[in-house]
Amino acid sequence: MIDQLKIIGQYLLPKKLLSRLLGKLAAAEAGKLSTFLIKKFINHFNVDMSEAKYSAPEHFKTFNDFFTRELKPEARQIIAGEDNLALPVDGCISQMGDIKEGRIFQAKGHDFSLRELLGGRDDVAAPFDDGLFSTIYLAPKDYHRIHMPITGKLEQLIFIPGDLFSVNPLTAQNVPNLFARNERAVAIFSTALGPMAMVLVGATIVASIETVWSGTLTANADKELQYWDYKNQNITLEKGAEMGRFKLGSTVVALFPKESIHFAEDLHAGSVTRLGELFANKVEHK
Repeated sequence: MIDQLKIIGQYLLPKKLLSRLLGKLAAAEAGKLSTFLIKKFINHFNVDMSEAKYSAPEHFKTFNDFFTRELKPEARQIIAGEDNLALPVDGCISQMGDIKEGRIFQAKGHDFSLRELLGGRDDVAAPFDDGLFSTIYLAPKDYHRIHMPITGKLEQLIFIPGDLFSVNPLTAQNVPNLFARNERAVAIFSTALGPMAMVLVGATIVASIETVWSGTLTANADKELQYWDYKNQNITLEKGAEMGRFKLGSTVVALFPKESIHFAEDLHAGSVTRLGELFANKVEHK
């Protein structure tokens, strides 16, 4: 009954207004209030600050500074080897596997359209038909920067306005089409595997999504899809390099072409992920 009330509340809450208001508070240099909120957050979510480059709550001028905190350089090691892909985030795998008939599995009884996830463009979706996906959920306590699984050259970026439902496991199990209805940014890279898509999905209270090359992404006044072509620009990010960040917990969906990789054998729905550890291996074609 409580879970049902939580889901009903997801539909009734003014999610965008709430996200904007809390986003302003999170961005404010509020002195002792910011420090107080950060301390409360650390205690409530049991955040491991020993891994952070700066561990003292007083160091961070805003809540957003704390939430997008850097890790110590030695806190994560990026797996070596050209054929090894690195996990892009700290989090938990929601689902992973094959893209079947243009559909991606969300949870029992729910799937969603690959094309809709990528903004409805057939040319963007086609390389991933019958490919592979991995959906990774970042909880509030997690490190919130997103890194590259493999070296890639940026080809295009699509920002798709949408809803701001929570993306926690309960919501994923109960809200149809969740990841293809929420606000999201789609970054397409060319890699040694072929194309790779990194889809950064917004959520309730996630005031913005950022990429390292474009900064903060927000919906325009007309709430229209926004598209940027980077094919003629040499923006290449190495494996393990930061590619974006969330202001609060959310989800990353990584997409790969058919027969390009096989995921690490010990990964499955429910697996805890650590940035830099083995994500997948490149498939060798004879």
